[in-house]
Amino acid sequence: MQTILVCDDDKQIVEAIAIYLNGEGFHVLKAYDGYDVLDIMAEHKVDLLIIDVMMPGLDGVHTVLKIRENSSIPIIMLSAKGEDNDKILGLNIGADDYLTKPYNPLELVARVKSQLRRYTQLGNMEELTQANVYTCGGLVMDDDTKDVTVDGNPVKLTPIEYNILLLLVKNAGKVFSIDEIYTSIWNEEAIGADNTVAVHIRHIREKIEINPREPRYLKVVWGVGYKIEKQENN
Repeated sequence: MQTILVCDDDKQIVEAIAIYLNGEGFHVLKAYDGYDVLDIMAEHKVDLLIIDVMMPGLDGVHTVLKIRENSSIPIIMLSAKGEDNDKILGLNIGADDYLTKPYNPLELVARVKSQLRRYTQLGNMEELTQANVYTCGGLVMDDDTKDVTVDGNPVKLTPIEYNILLLLVKNAGKVFSIDEIYTSIWNEEAIGADNTVAVHIRHIREKIEINPREPRYLKVVWGVGYKIEKQENN
């Protein structure tokens, strides 16, 4: 049974989400601020976090930043704000998905299942897979351990970032449009995907490039999309 940690300062919202998730067979842990989240995650194995952005005490943004220091579990952020800037902020700090209140609880459950499915496919649930290592110059991706290194230095990626980079590295030299990347990674129709993909691409660049403004690996092909530049070993 997979464990979902739900955090919101509104206890009624937490209870409502818990009812739907319990009905789908998930084990639910409950928290009401960021400090609760950190304490629970220190004591329990959590497979996915649902967290509200605005909370007293330690808010959702600073909680996610703290979690991302040593964990890559899927995170879905909730917010009453619907502006693009809030969504981009959530994705920028390491969230994998974002829902604006009010939302359909069934959609939230569907997104939880989708994130867990991708996380499991990445091997972060300690599934045994056949050895696969992809190398592009100094960029190395071990698809067994999900370790990523650049010039021997480890790089920590979120599951979405890893999936995007793996897609591009496996197809080094091939240009993928924003819609192609979104469809491949999110497994849904790409509607208004530009900001979402661009945020993740920028975040990946900041992690794998010495100078993100003059990237060695992850290149933009203006008007077309993105690609991983082939290196000498490809």
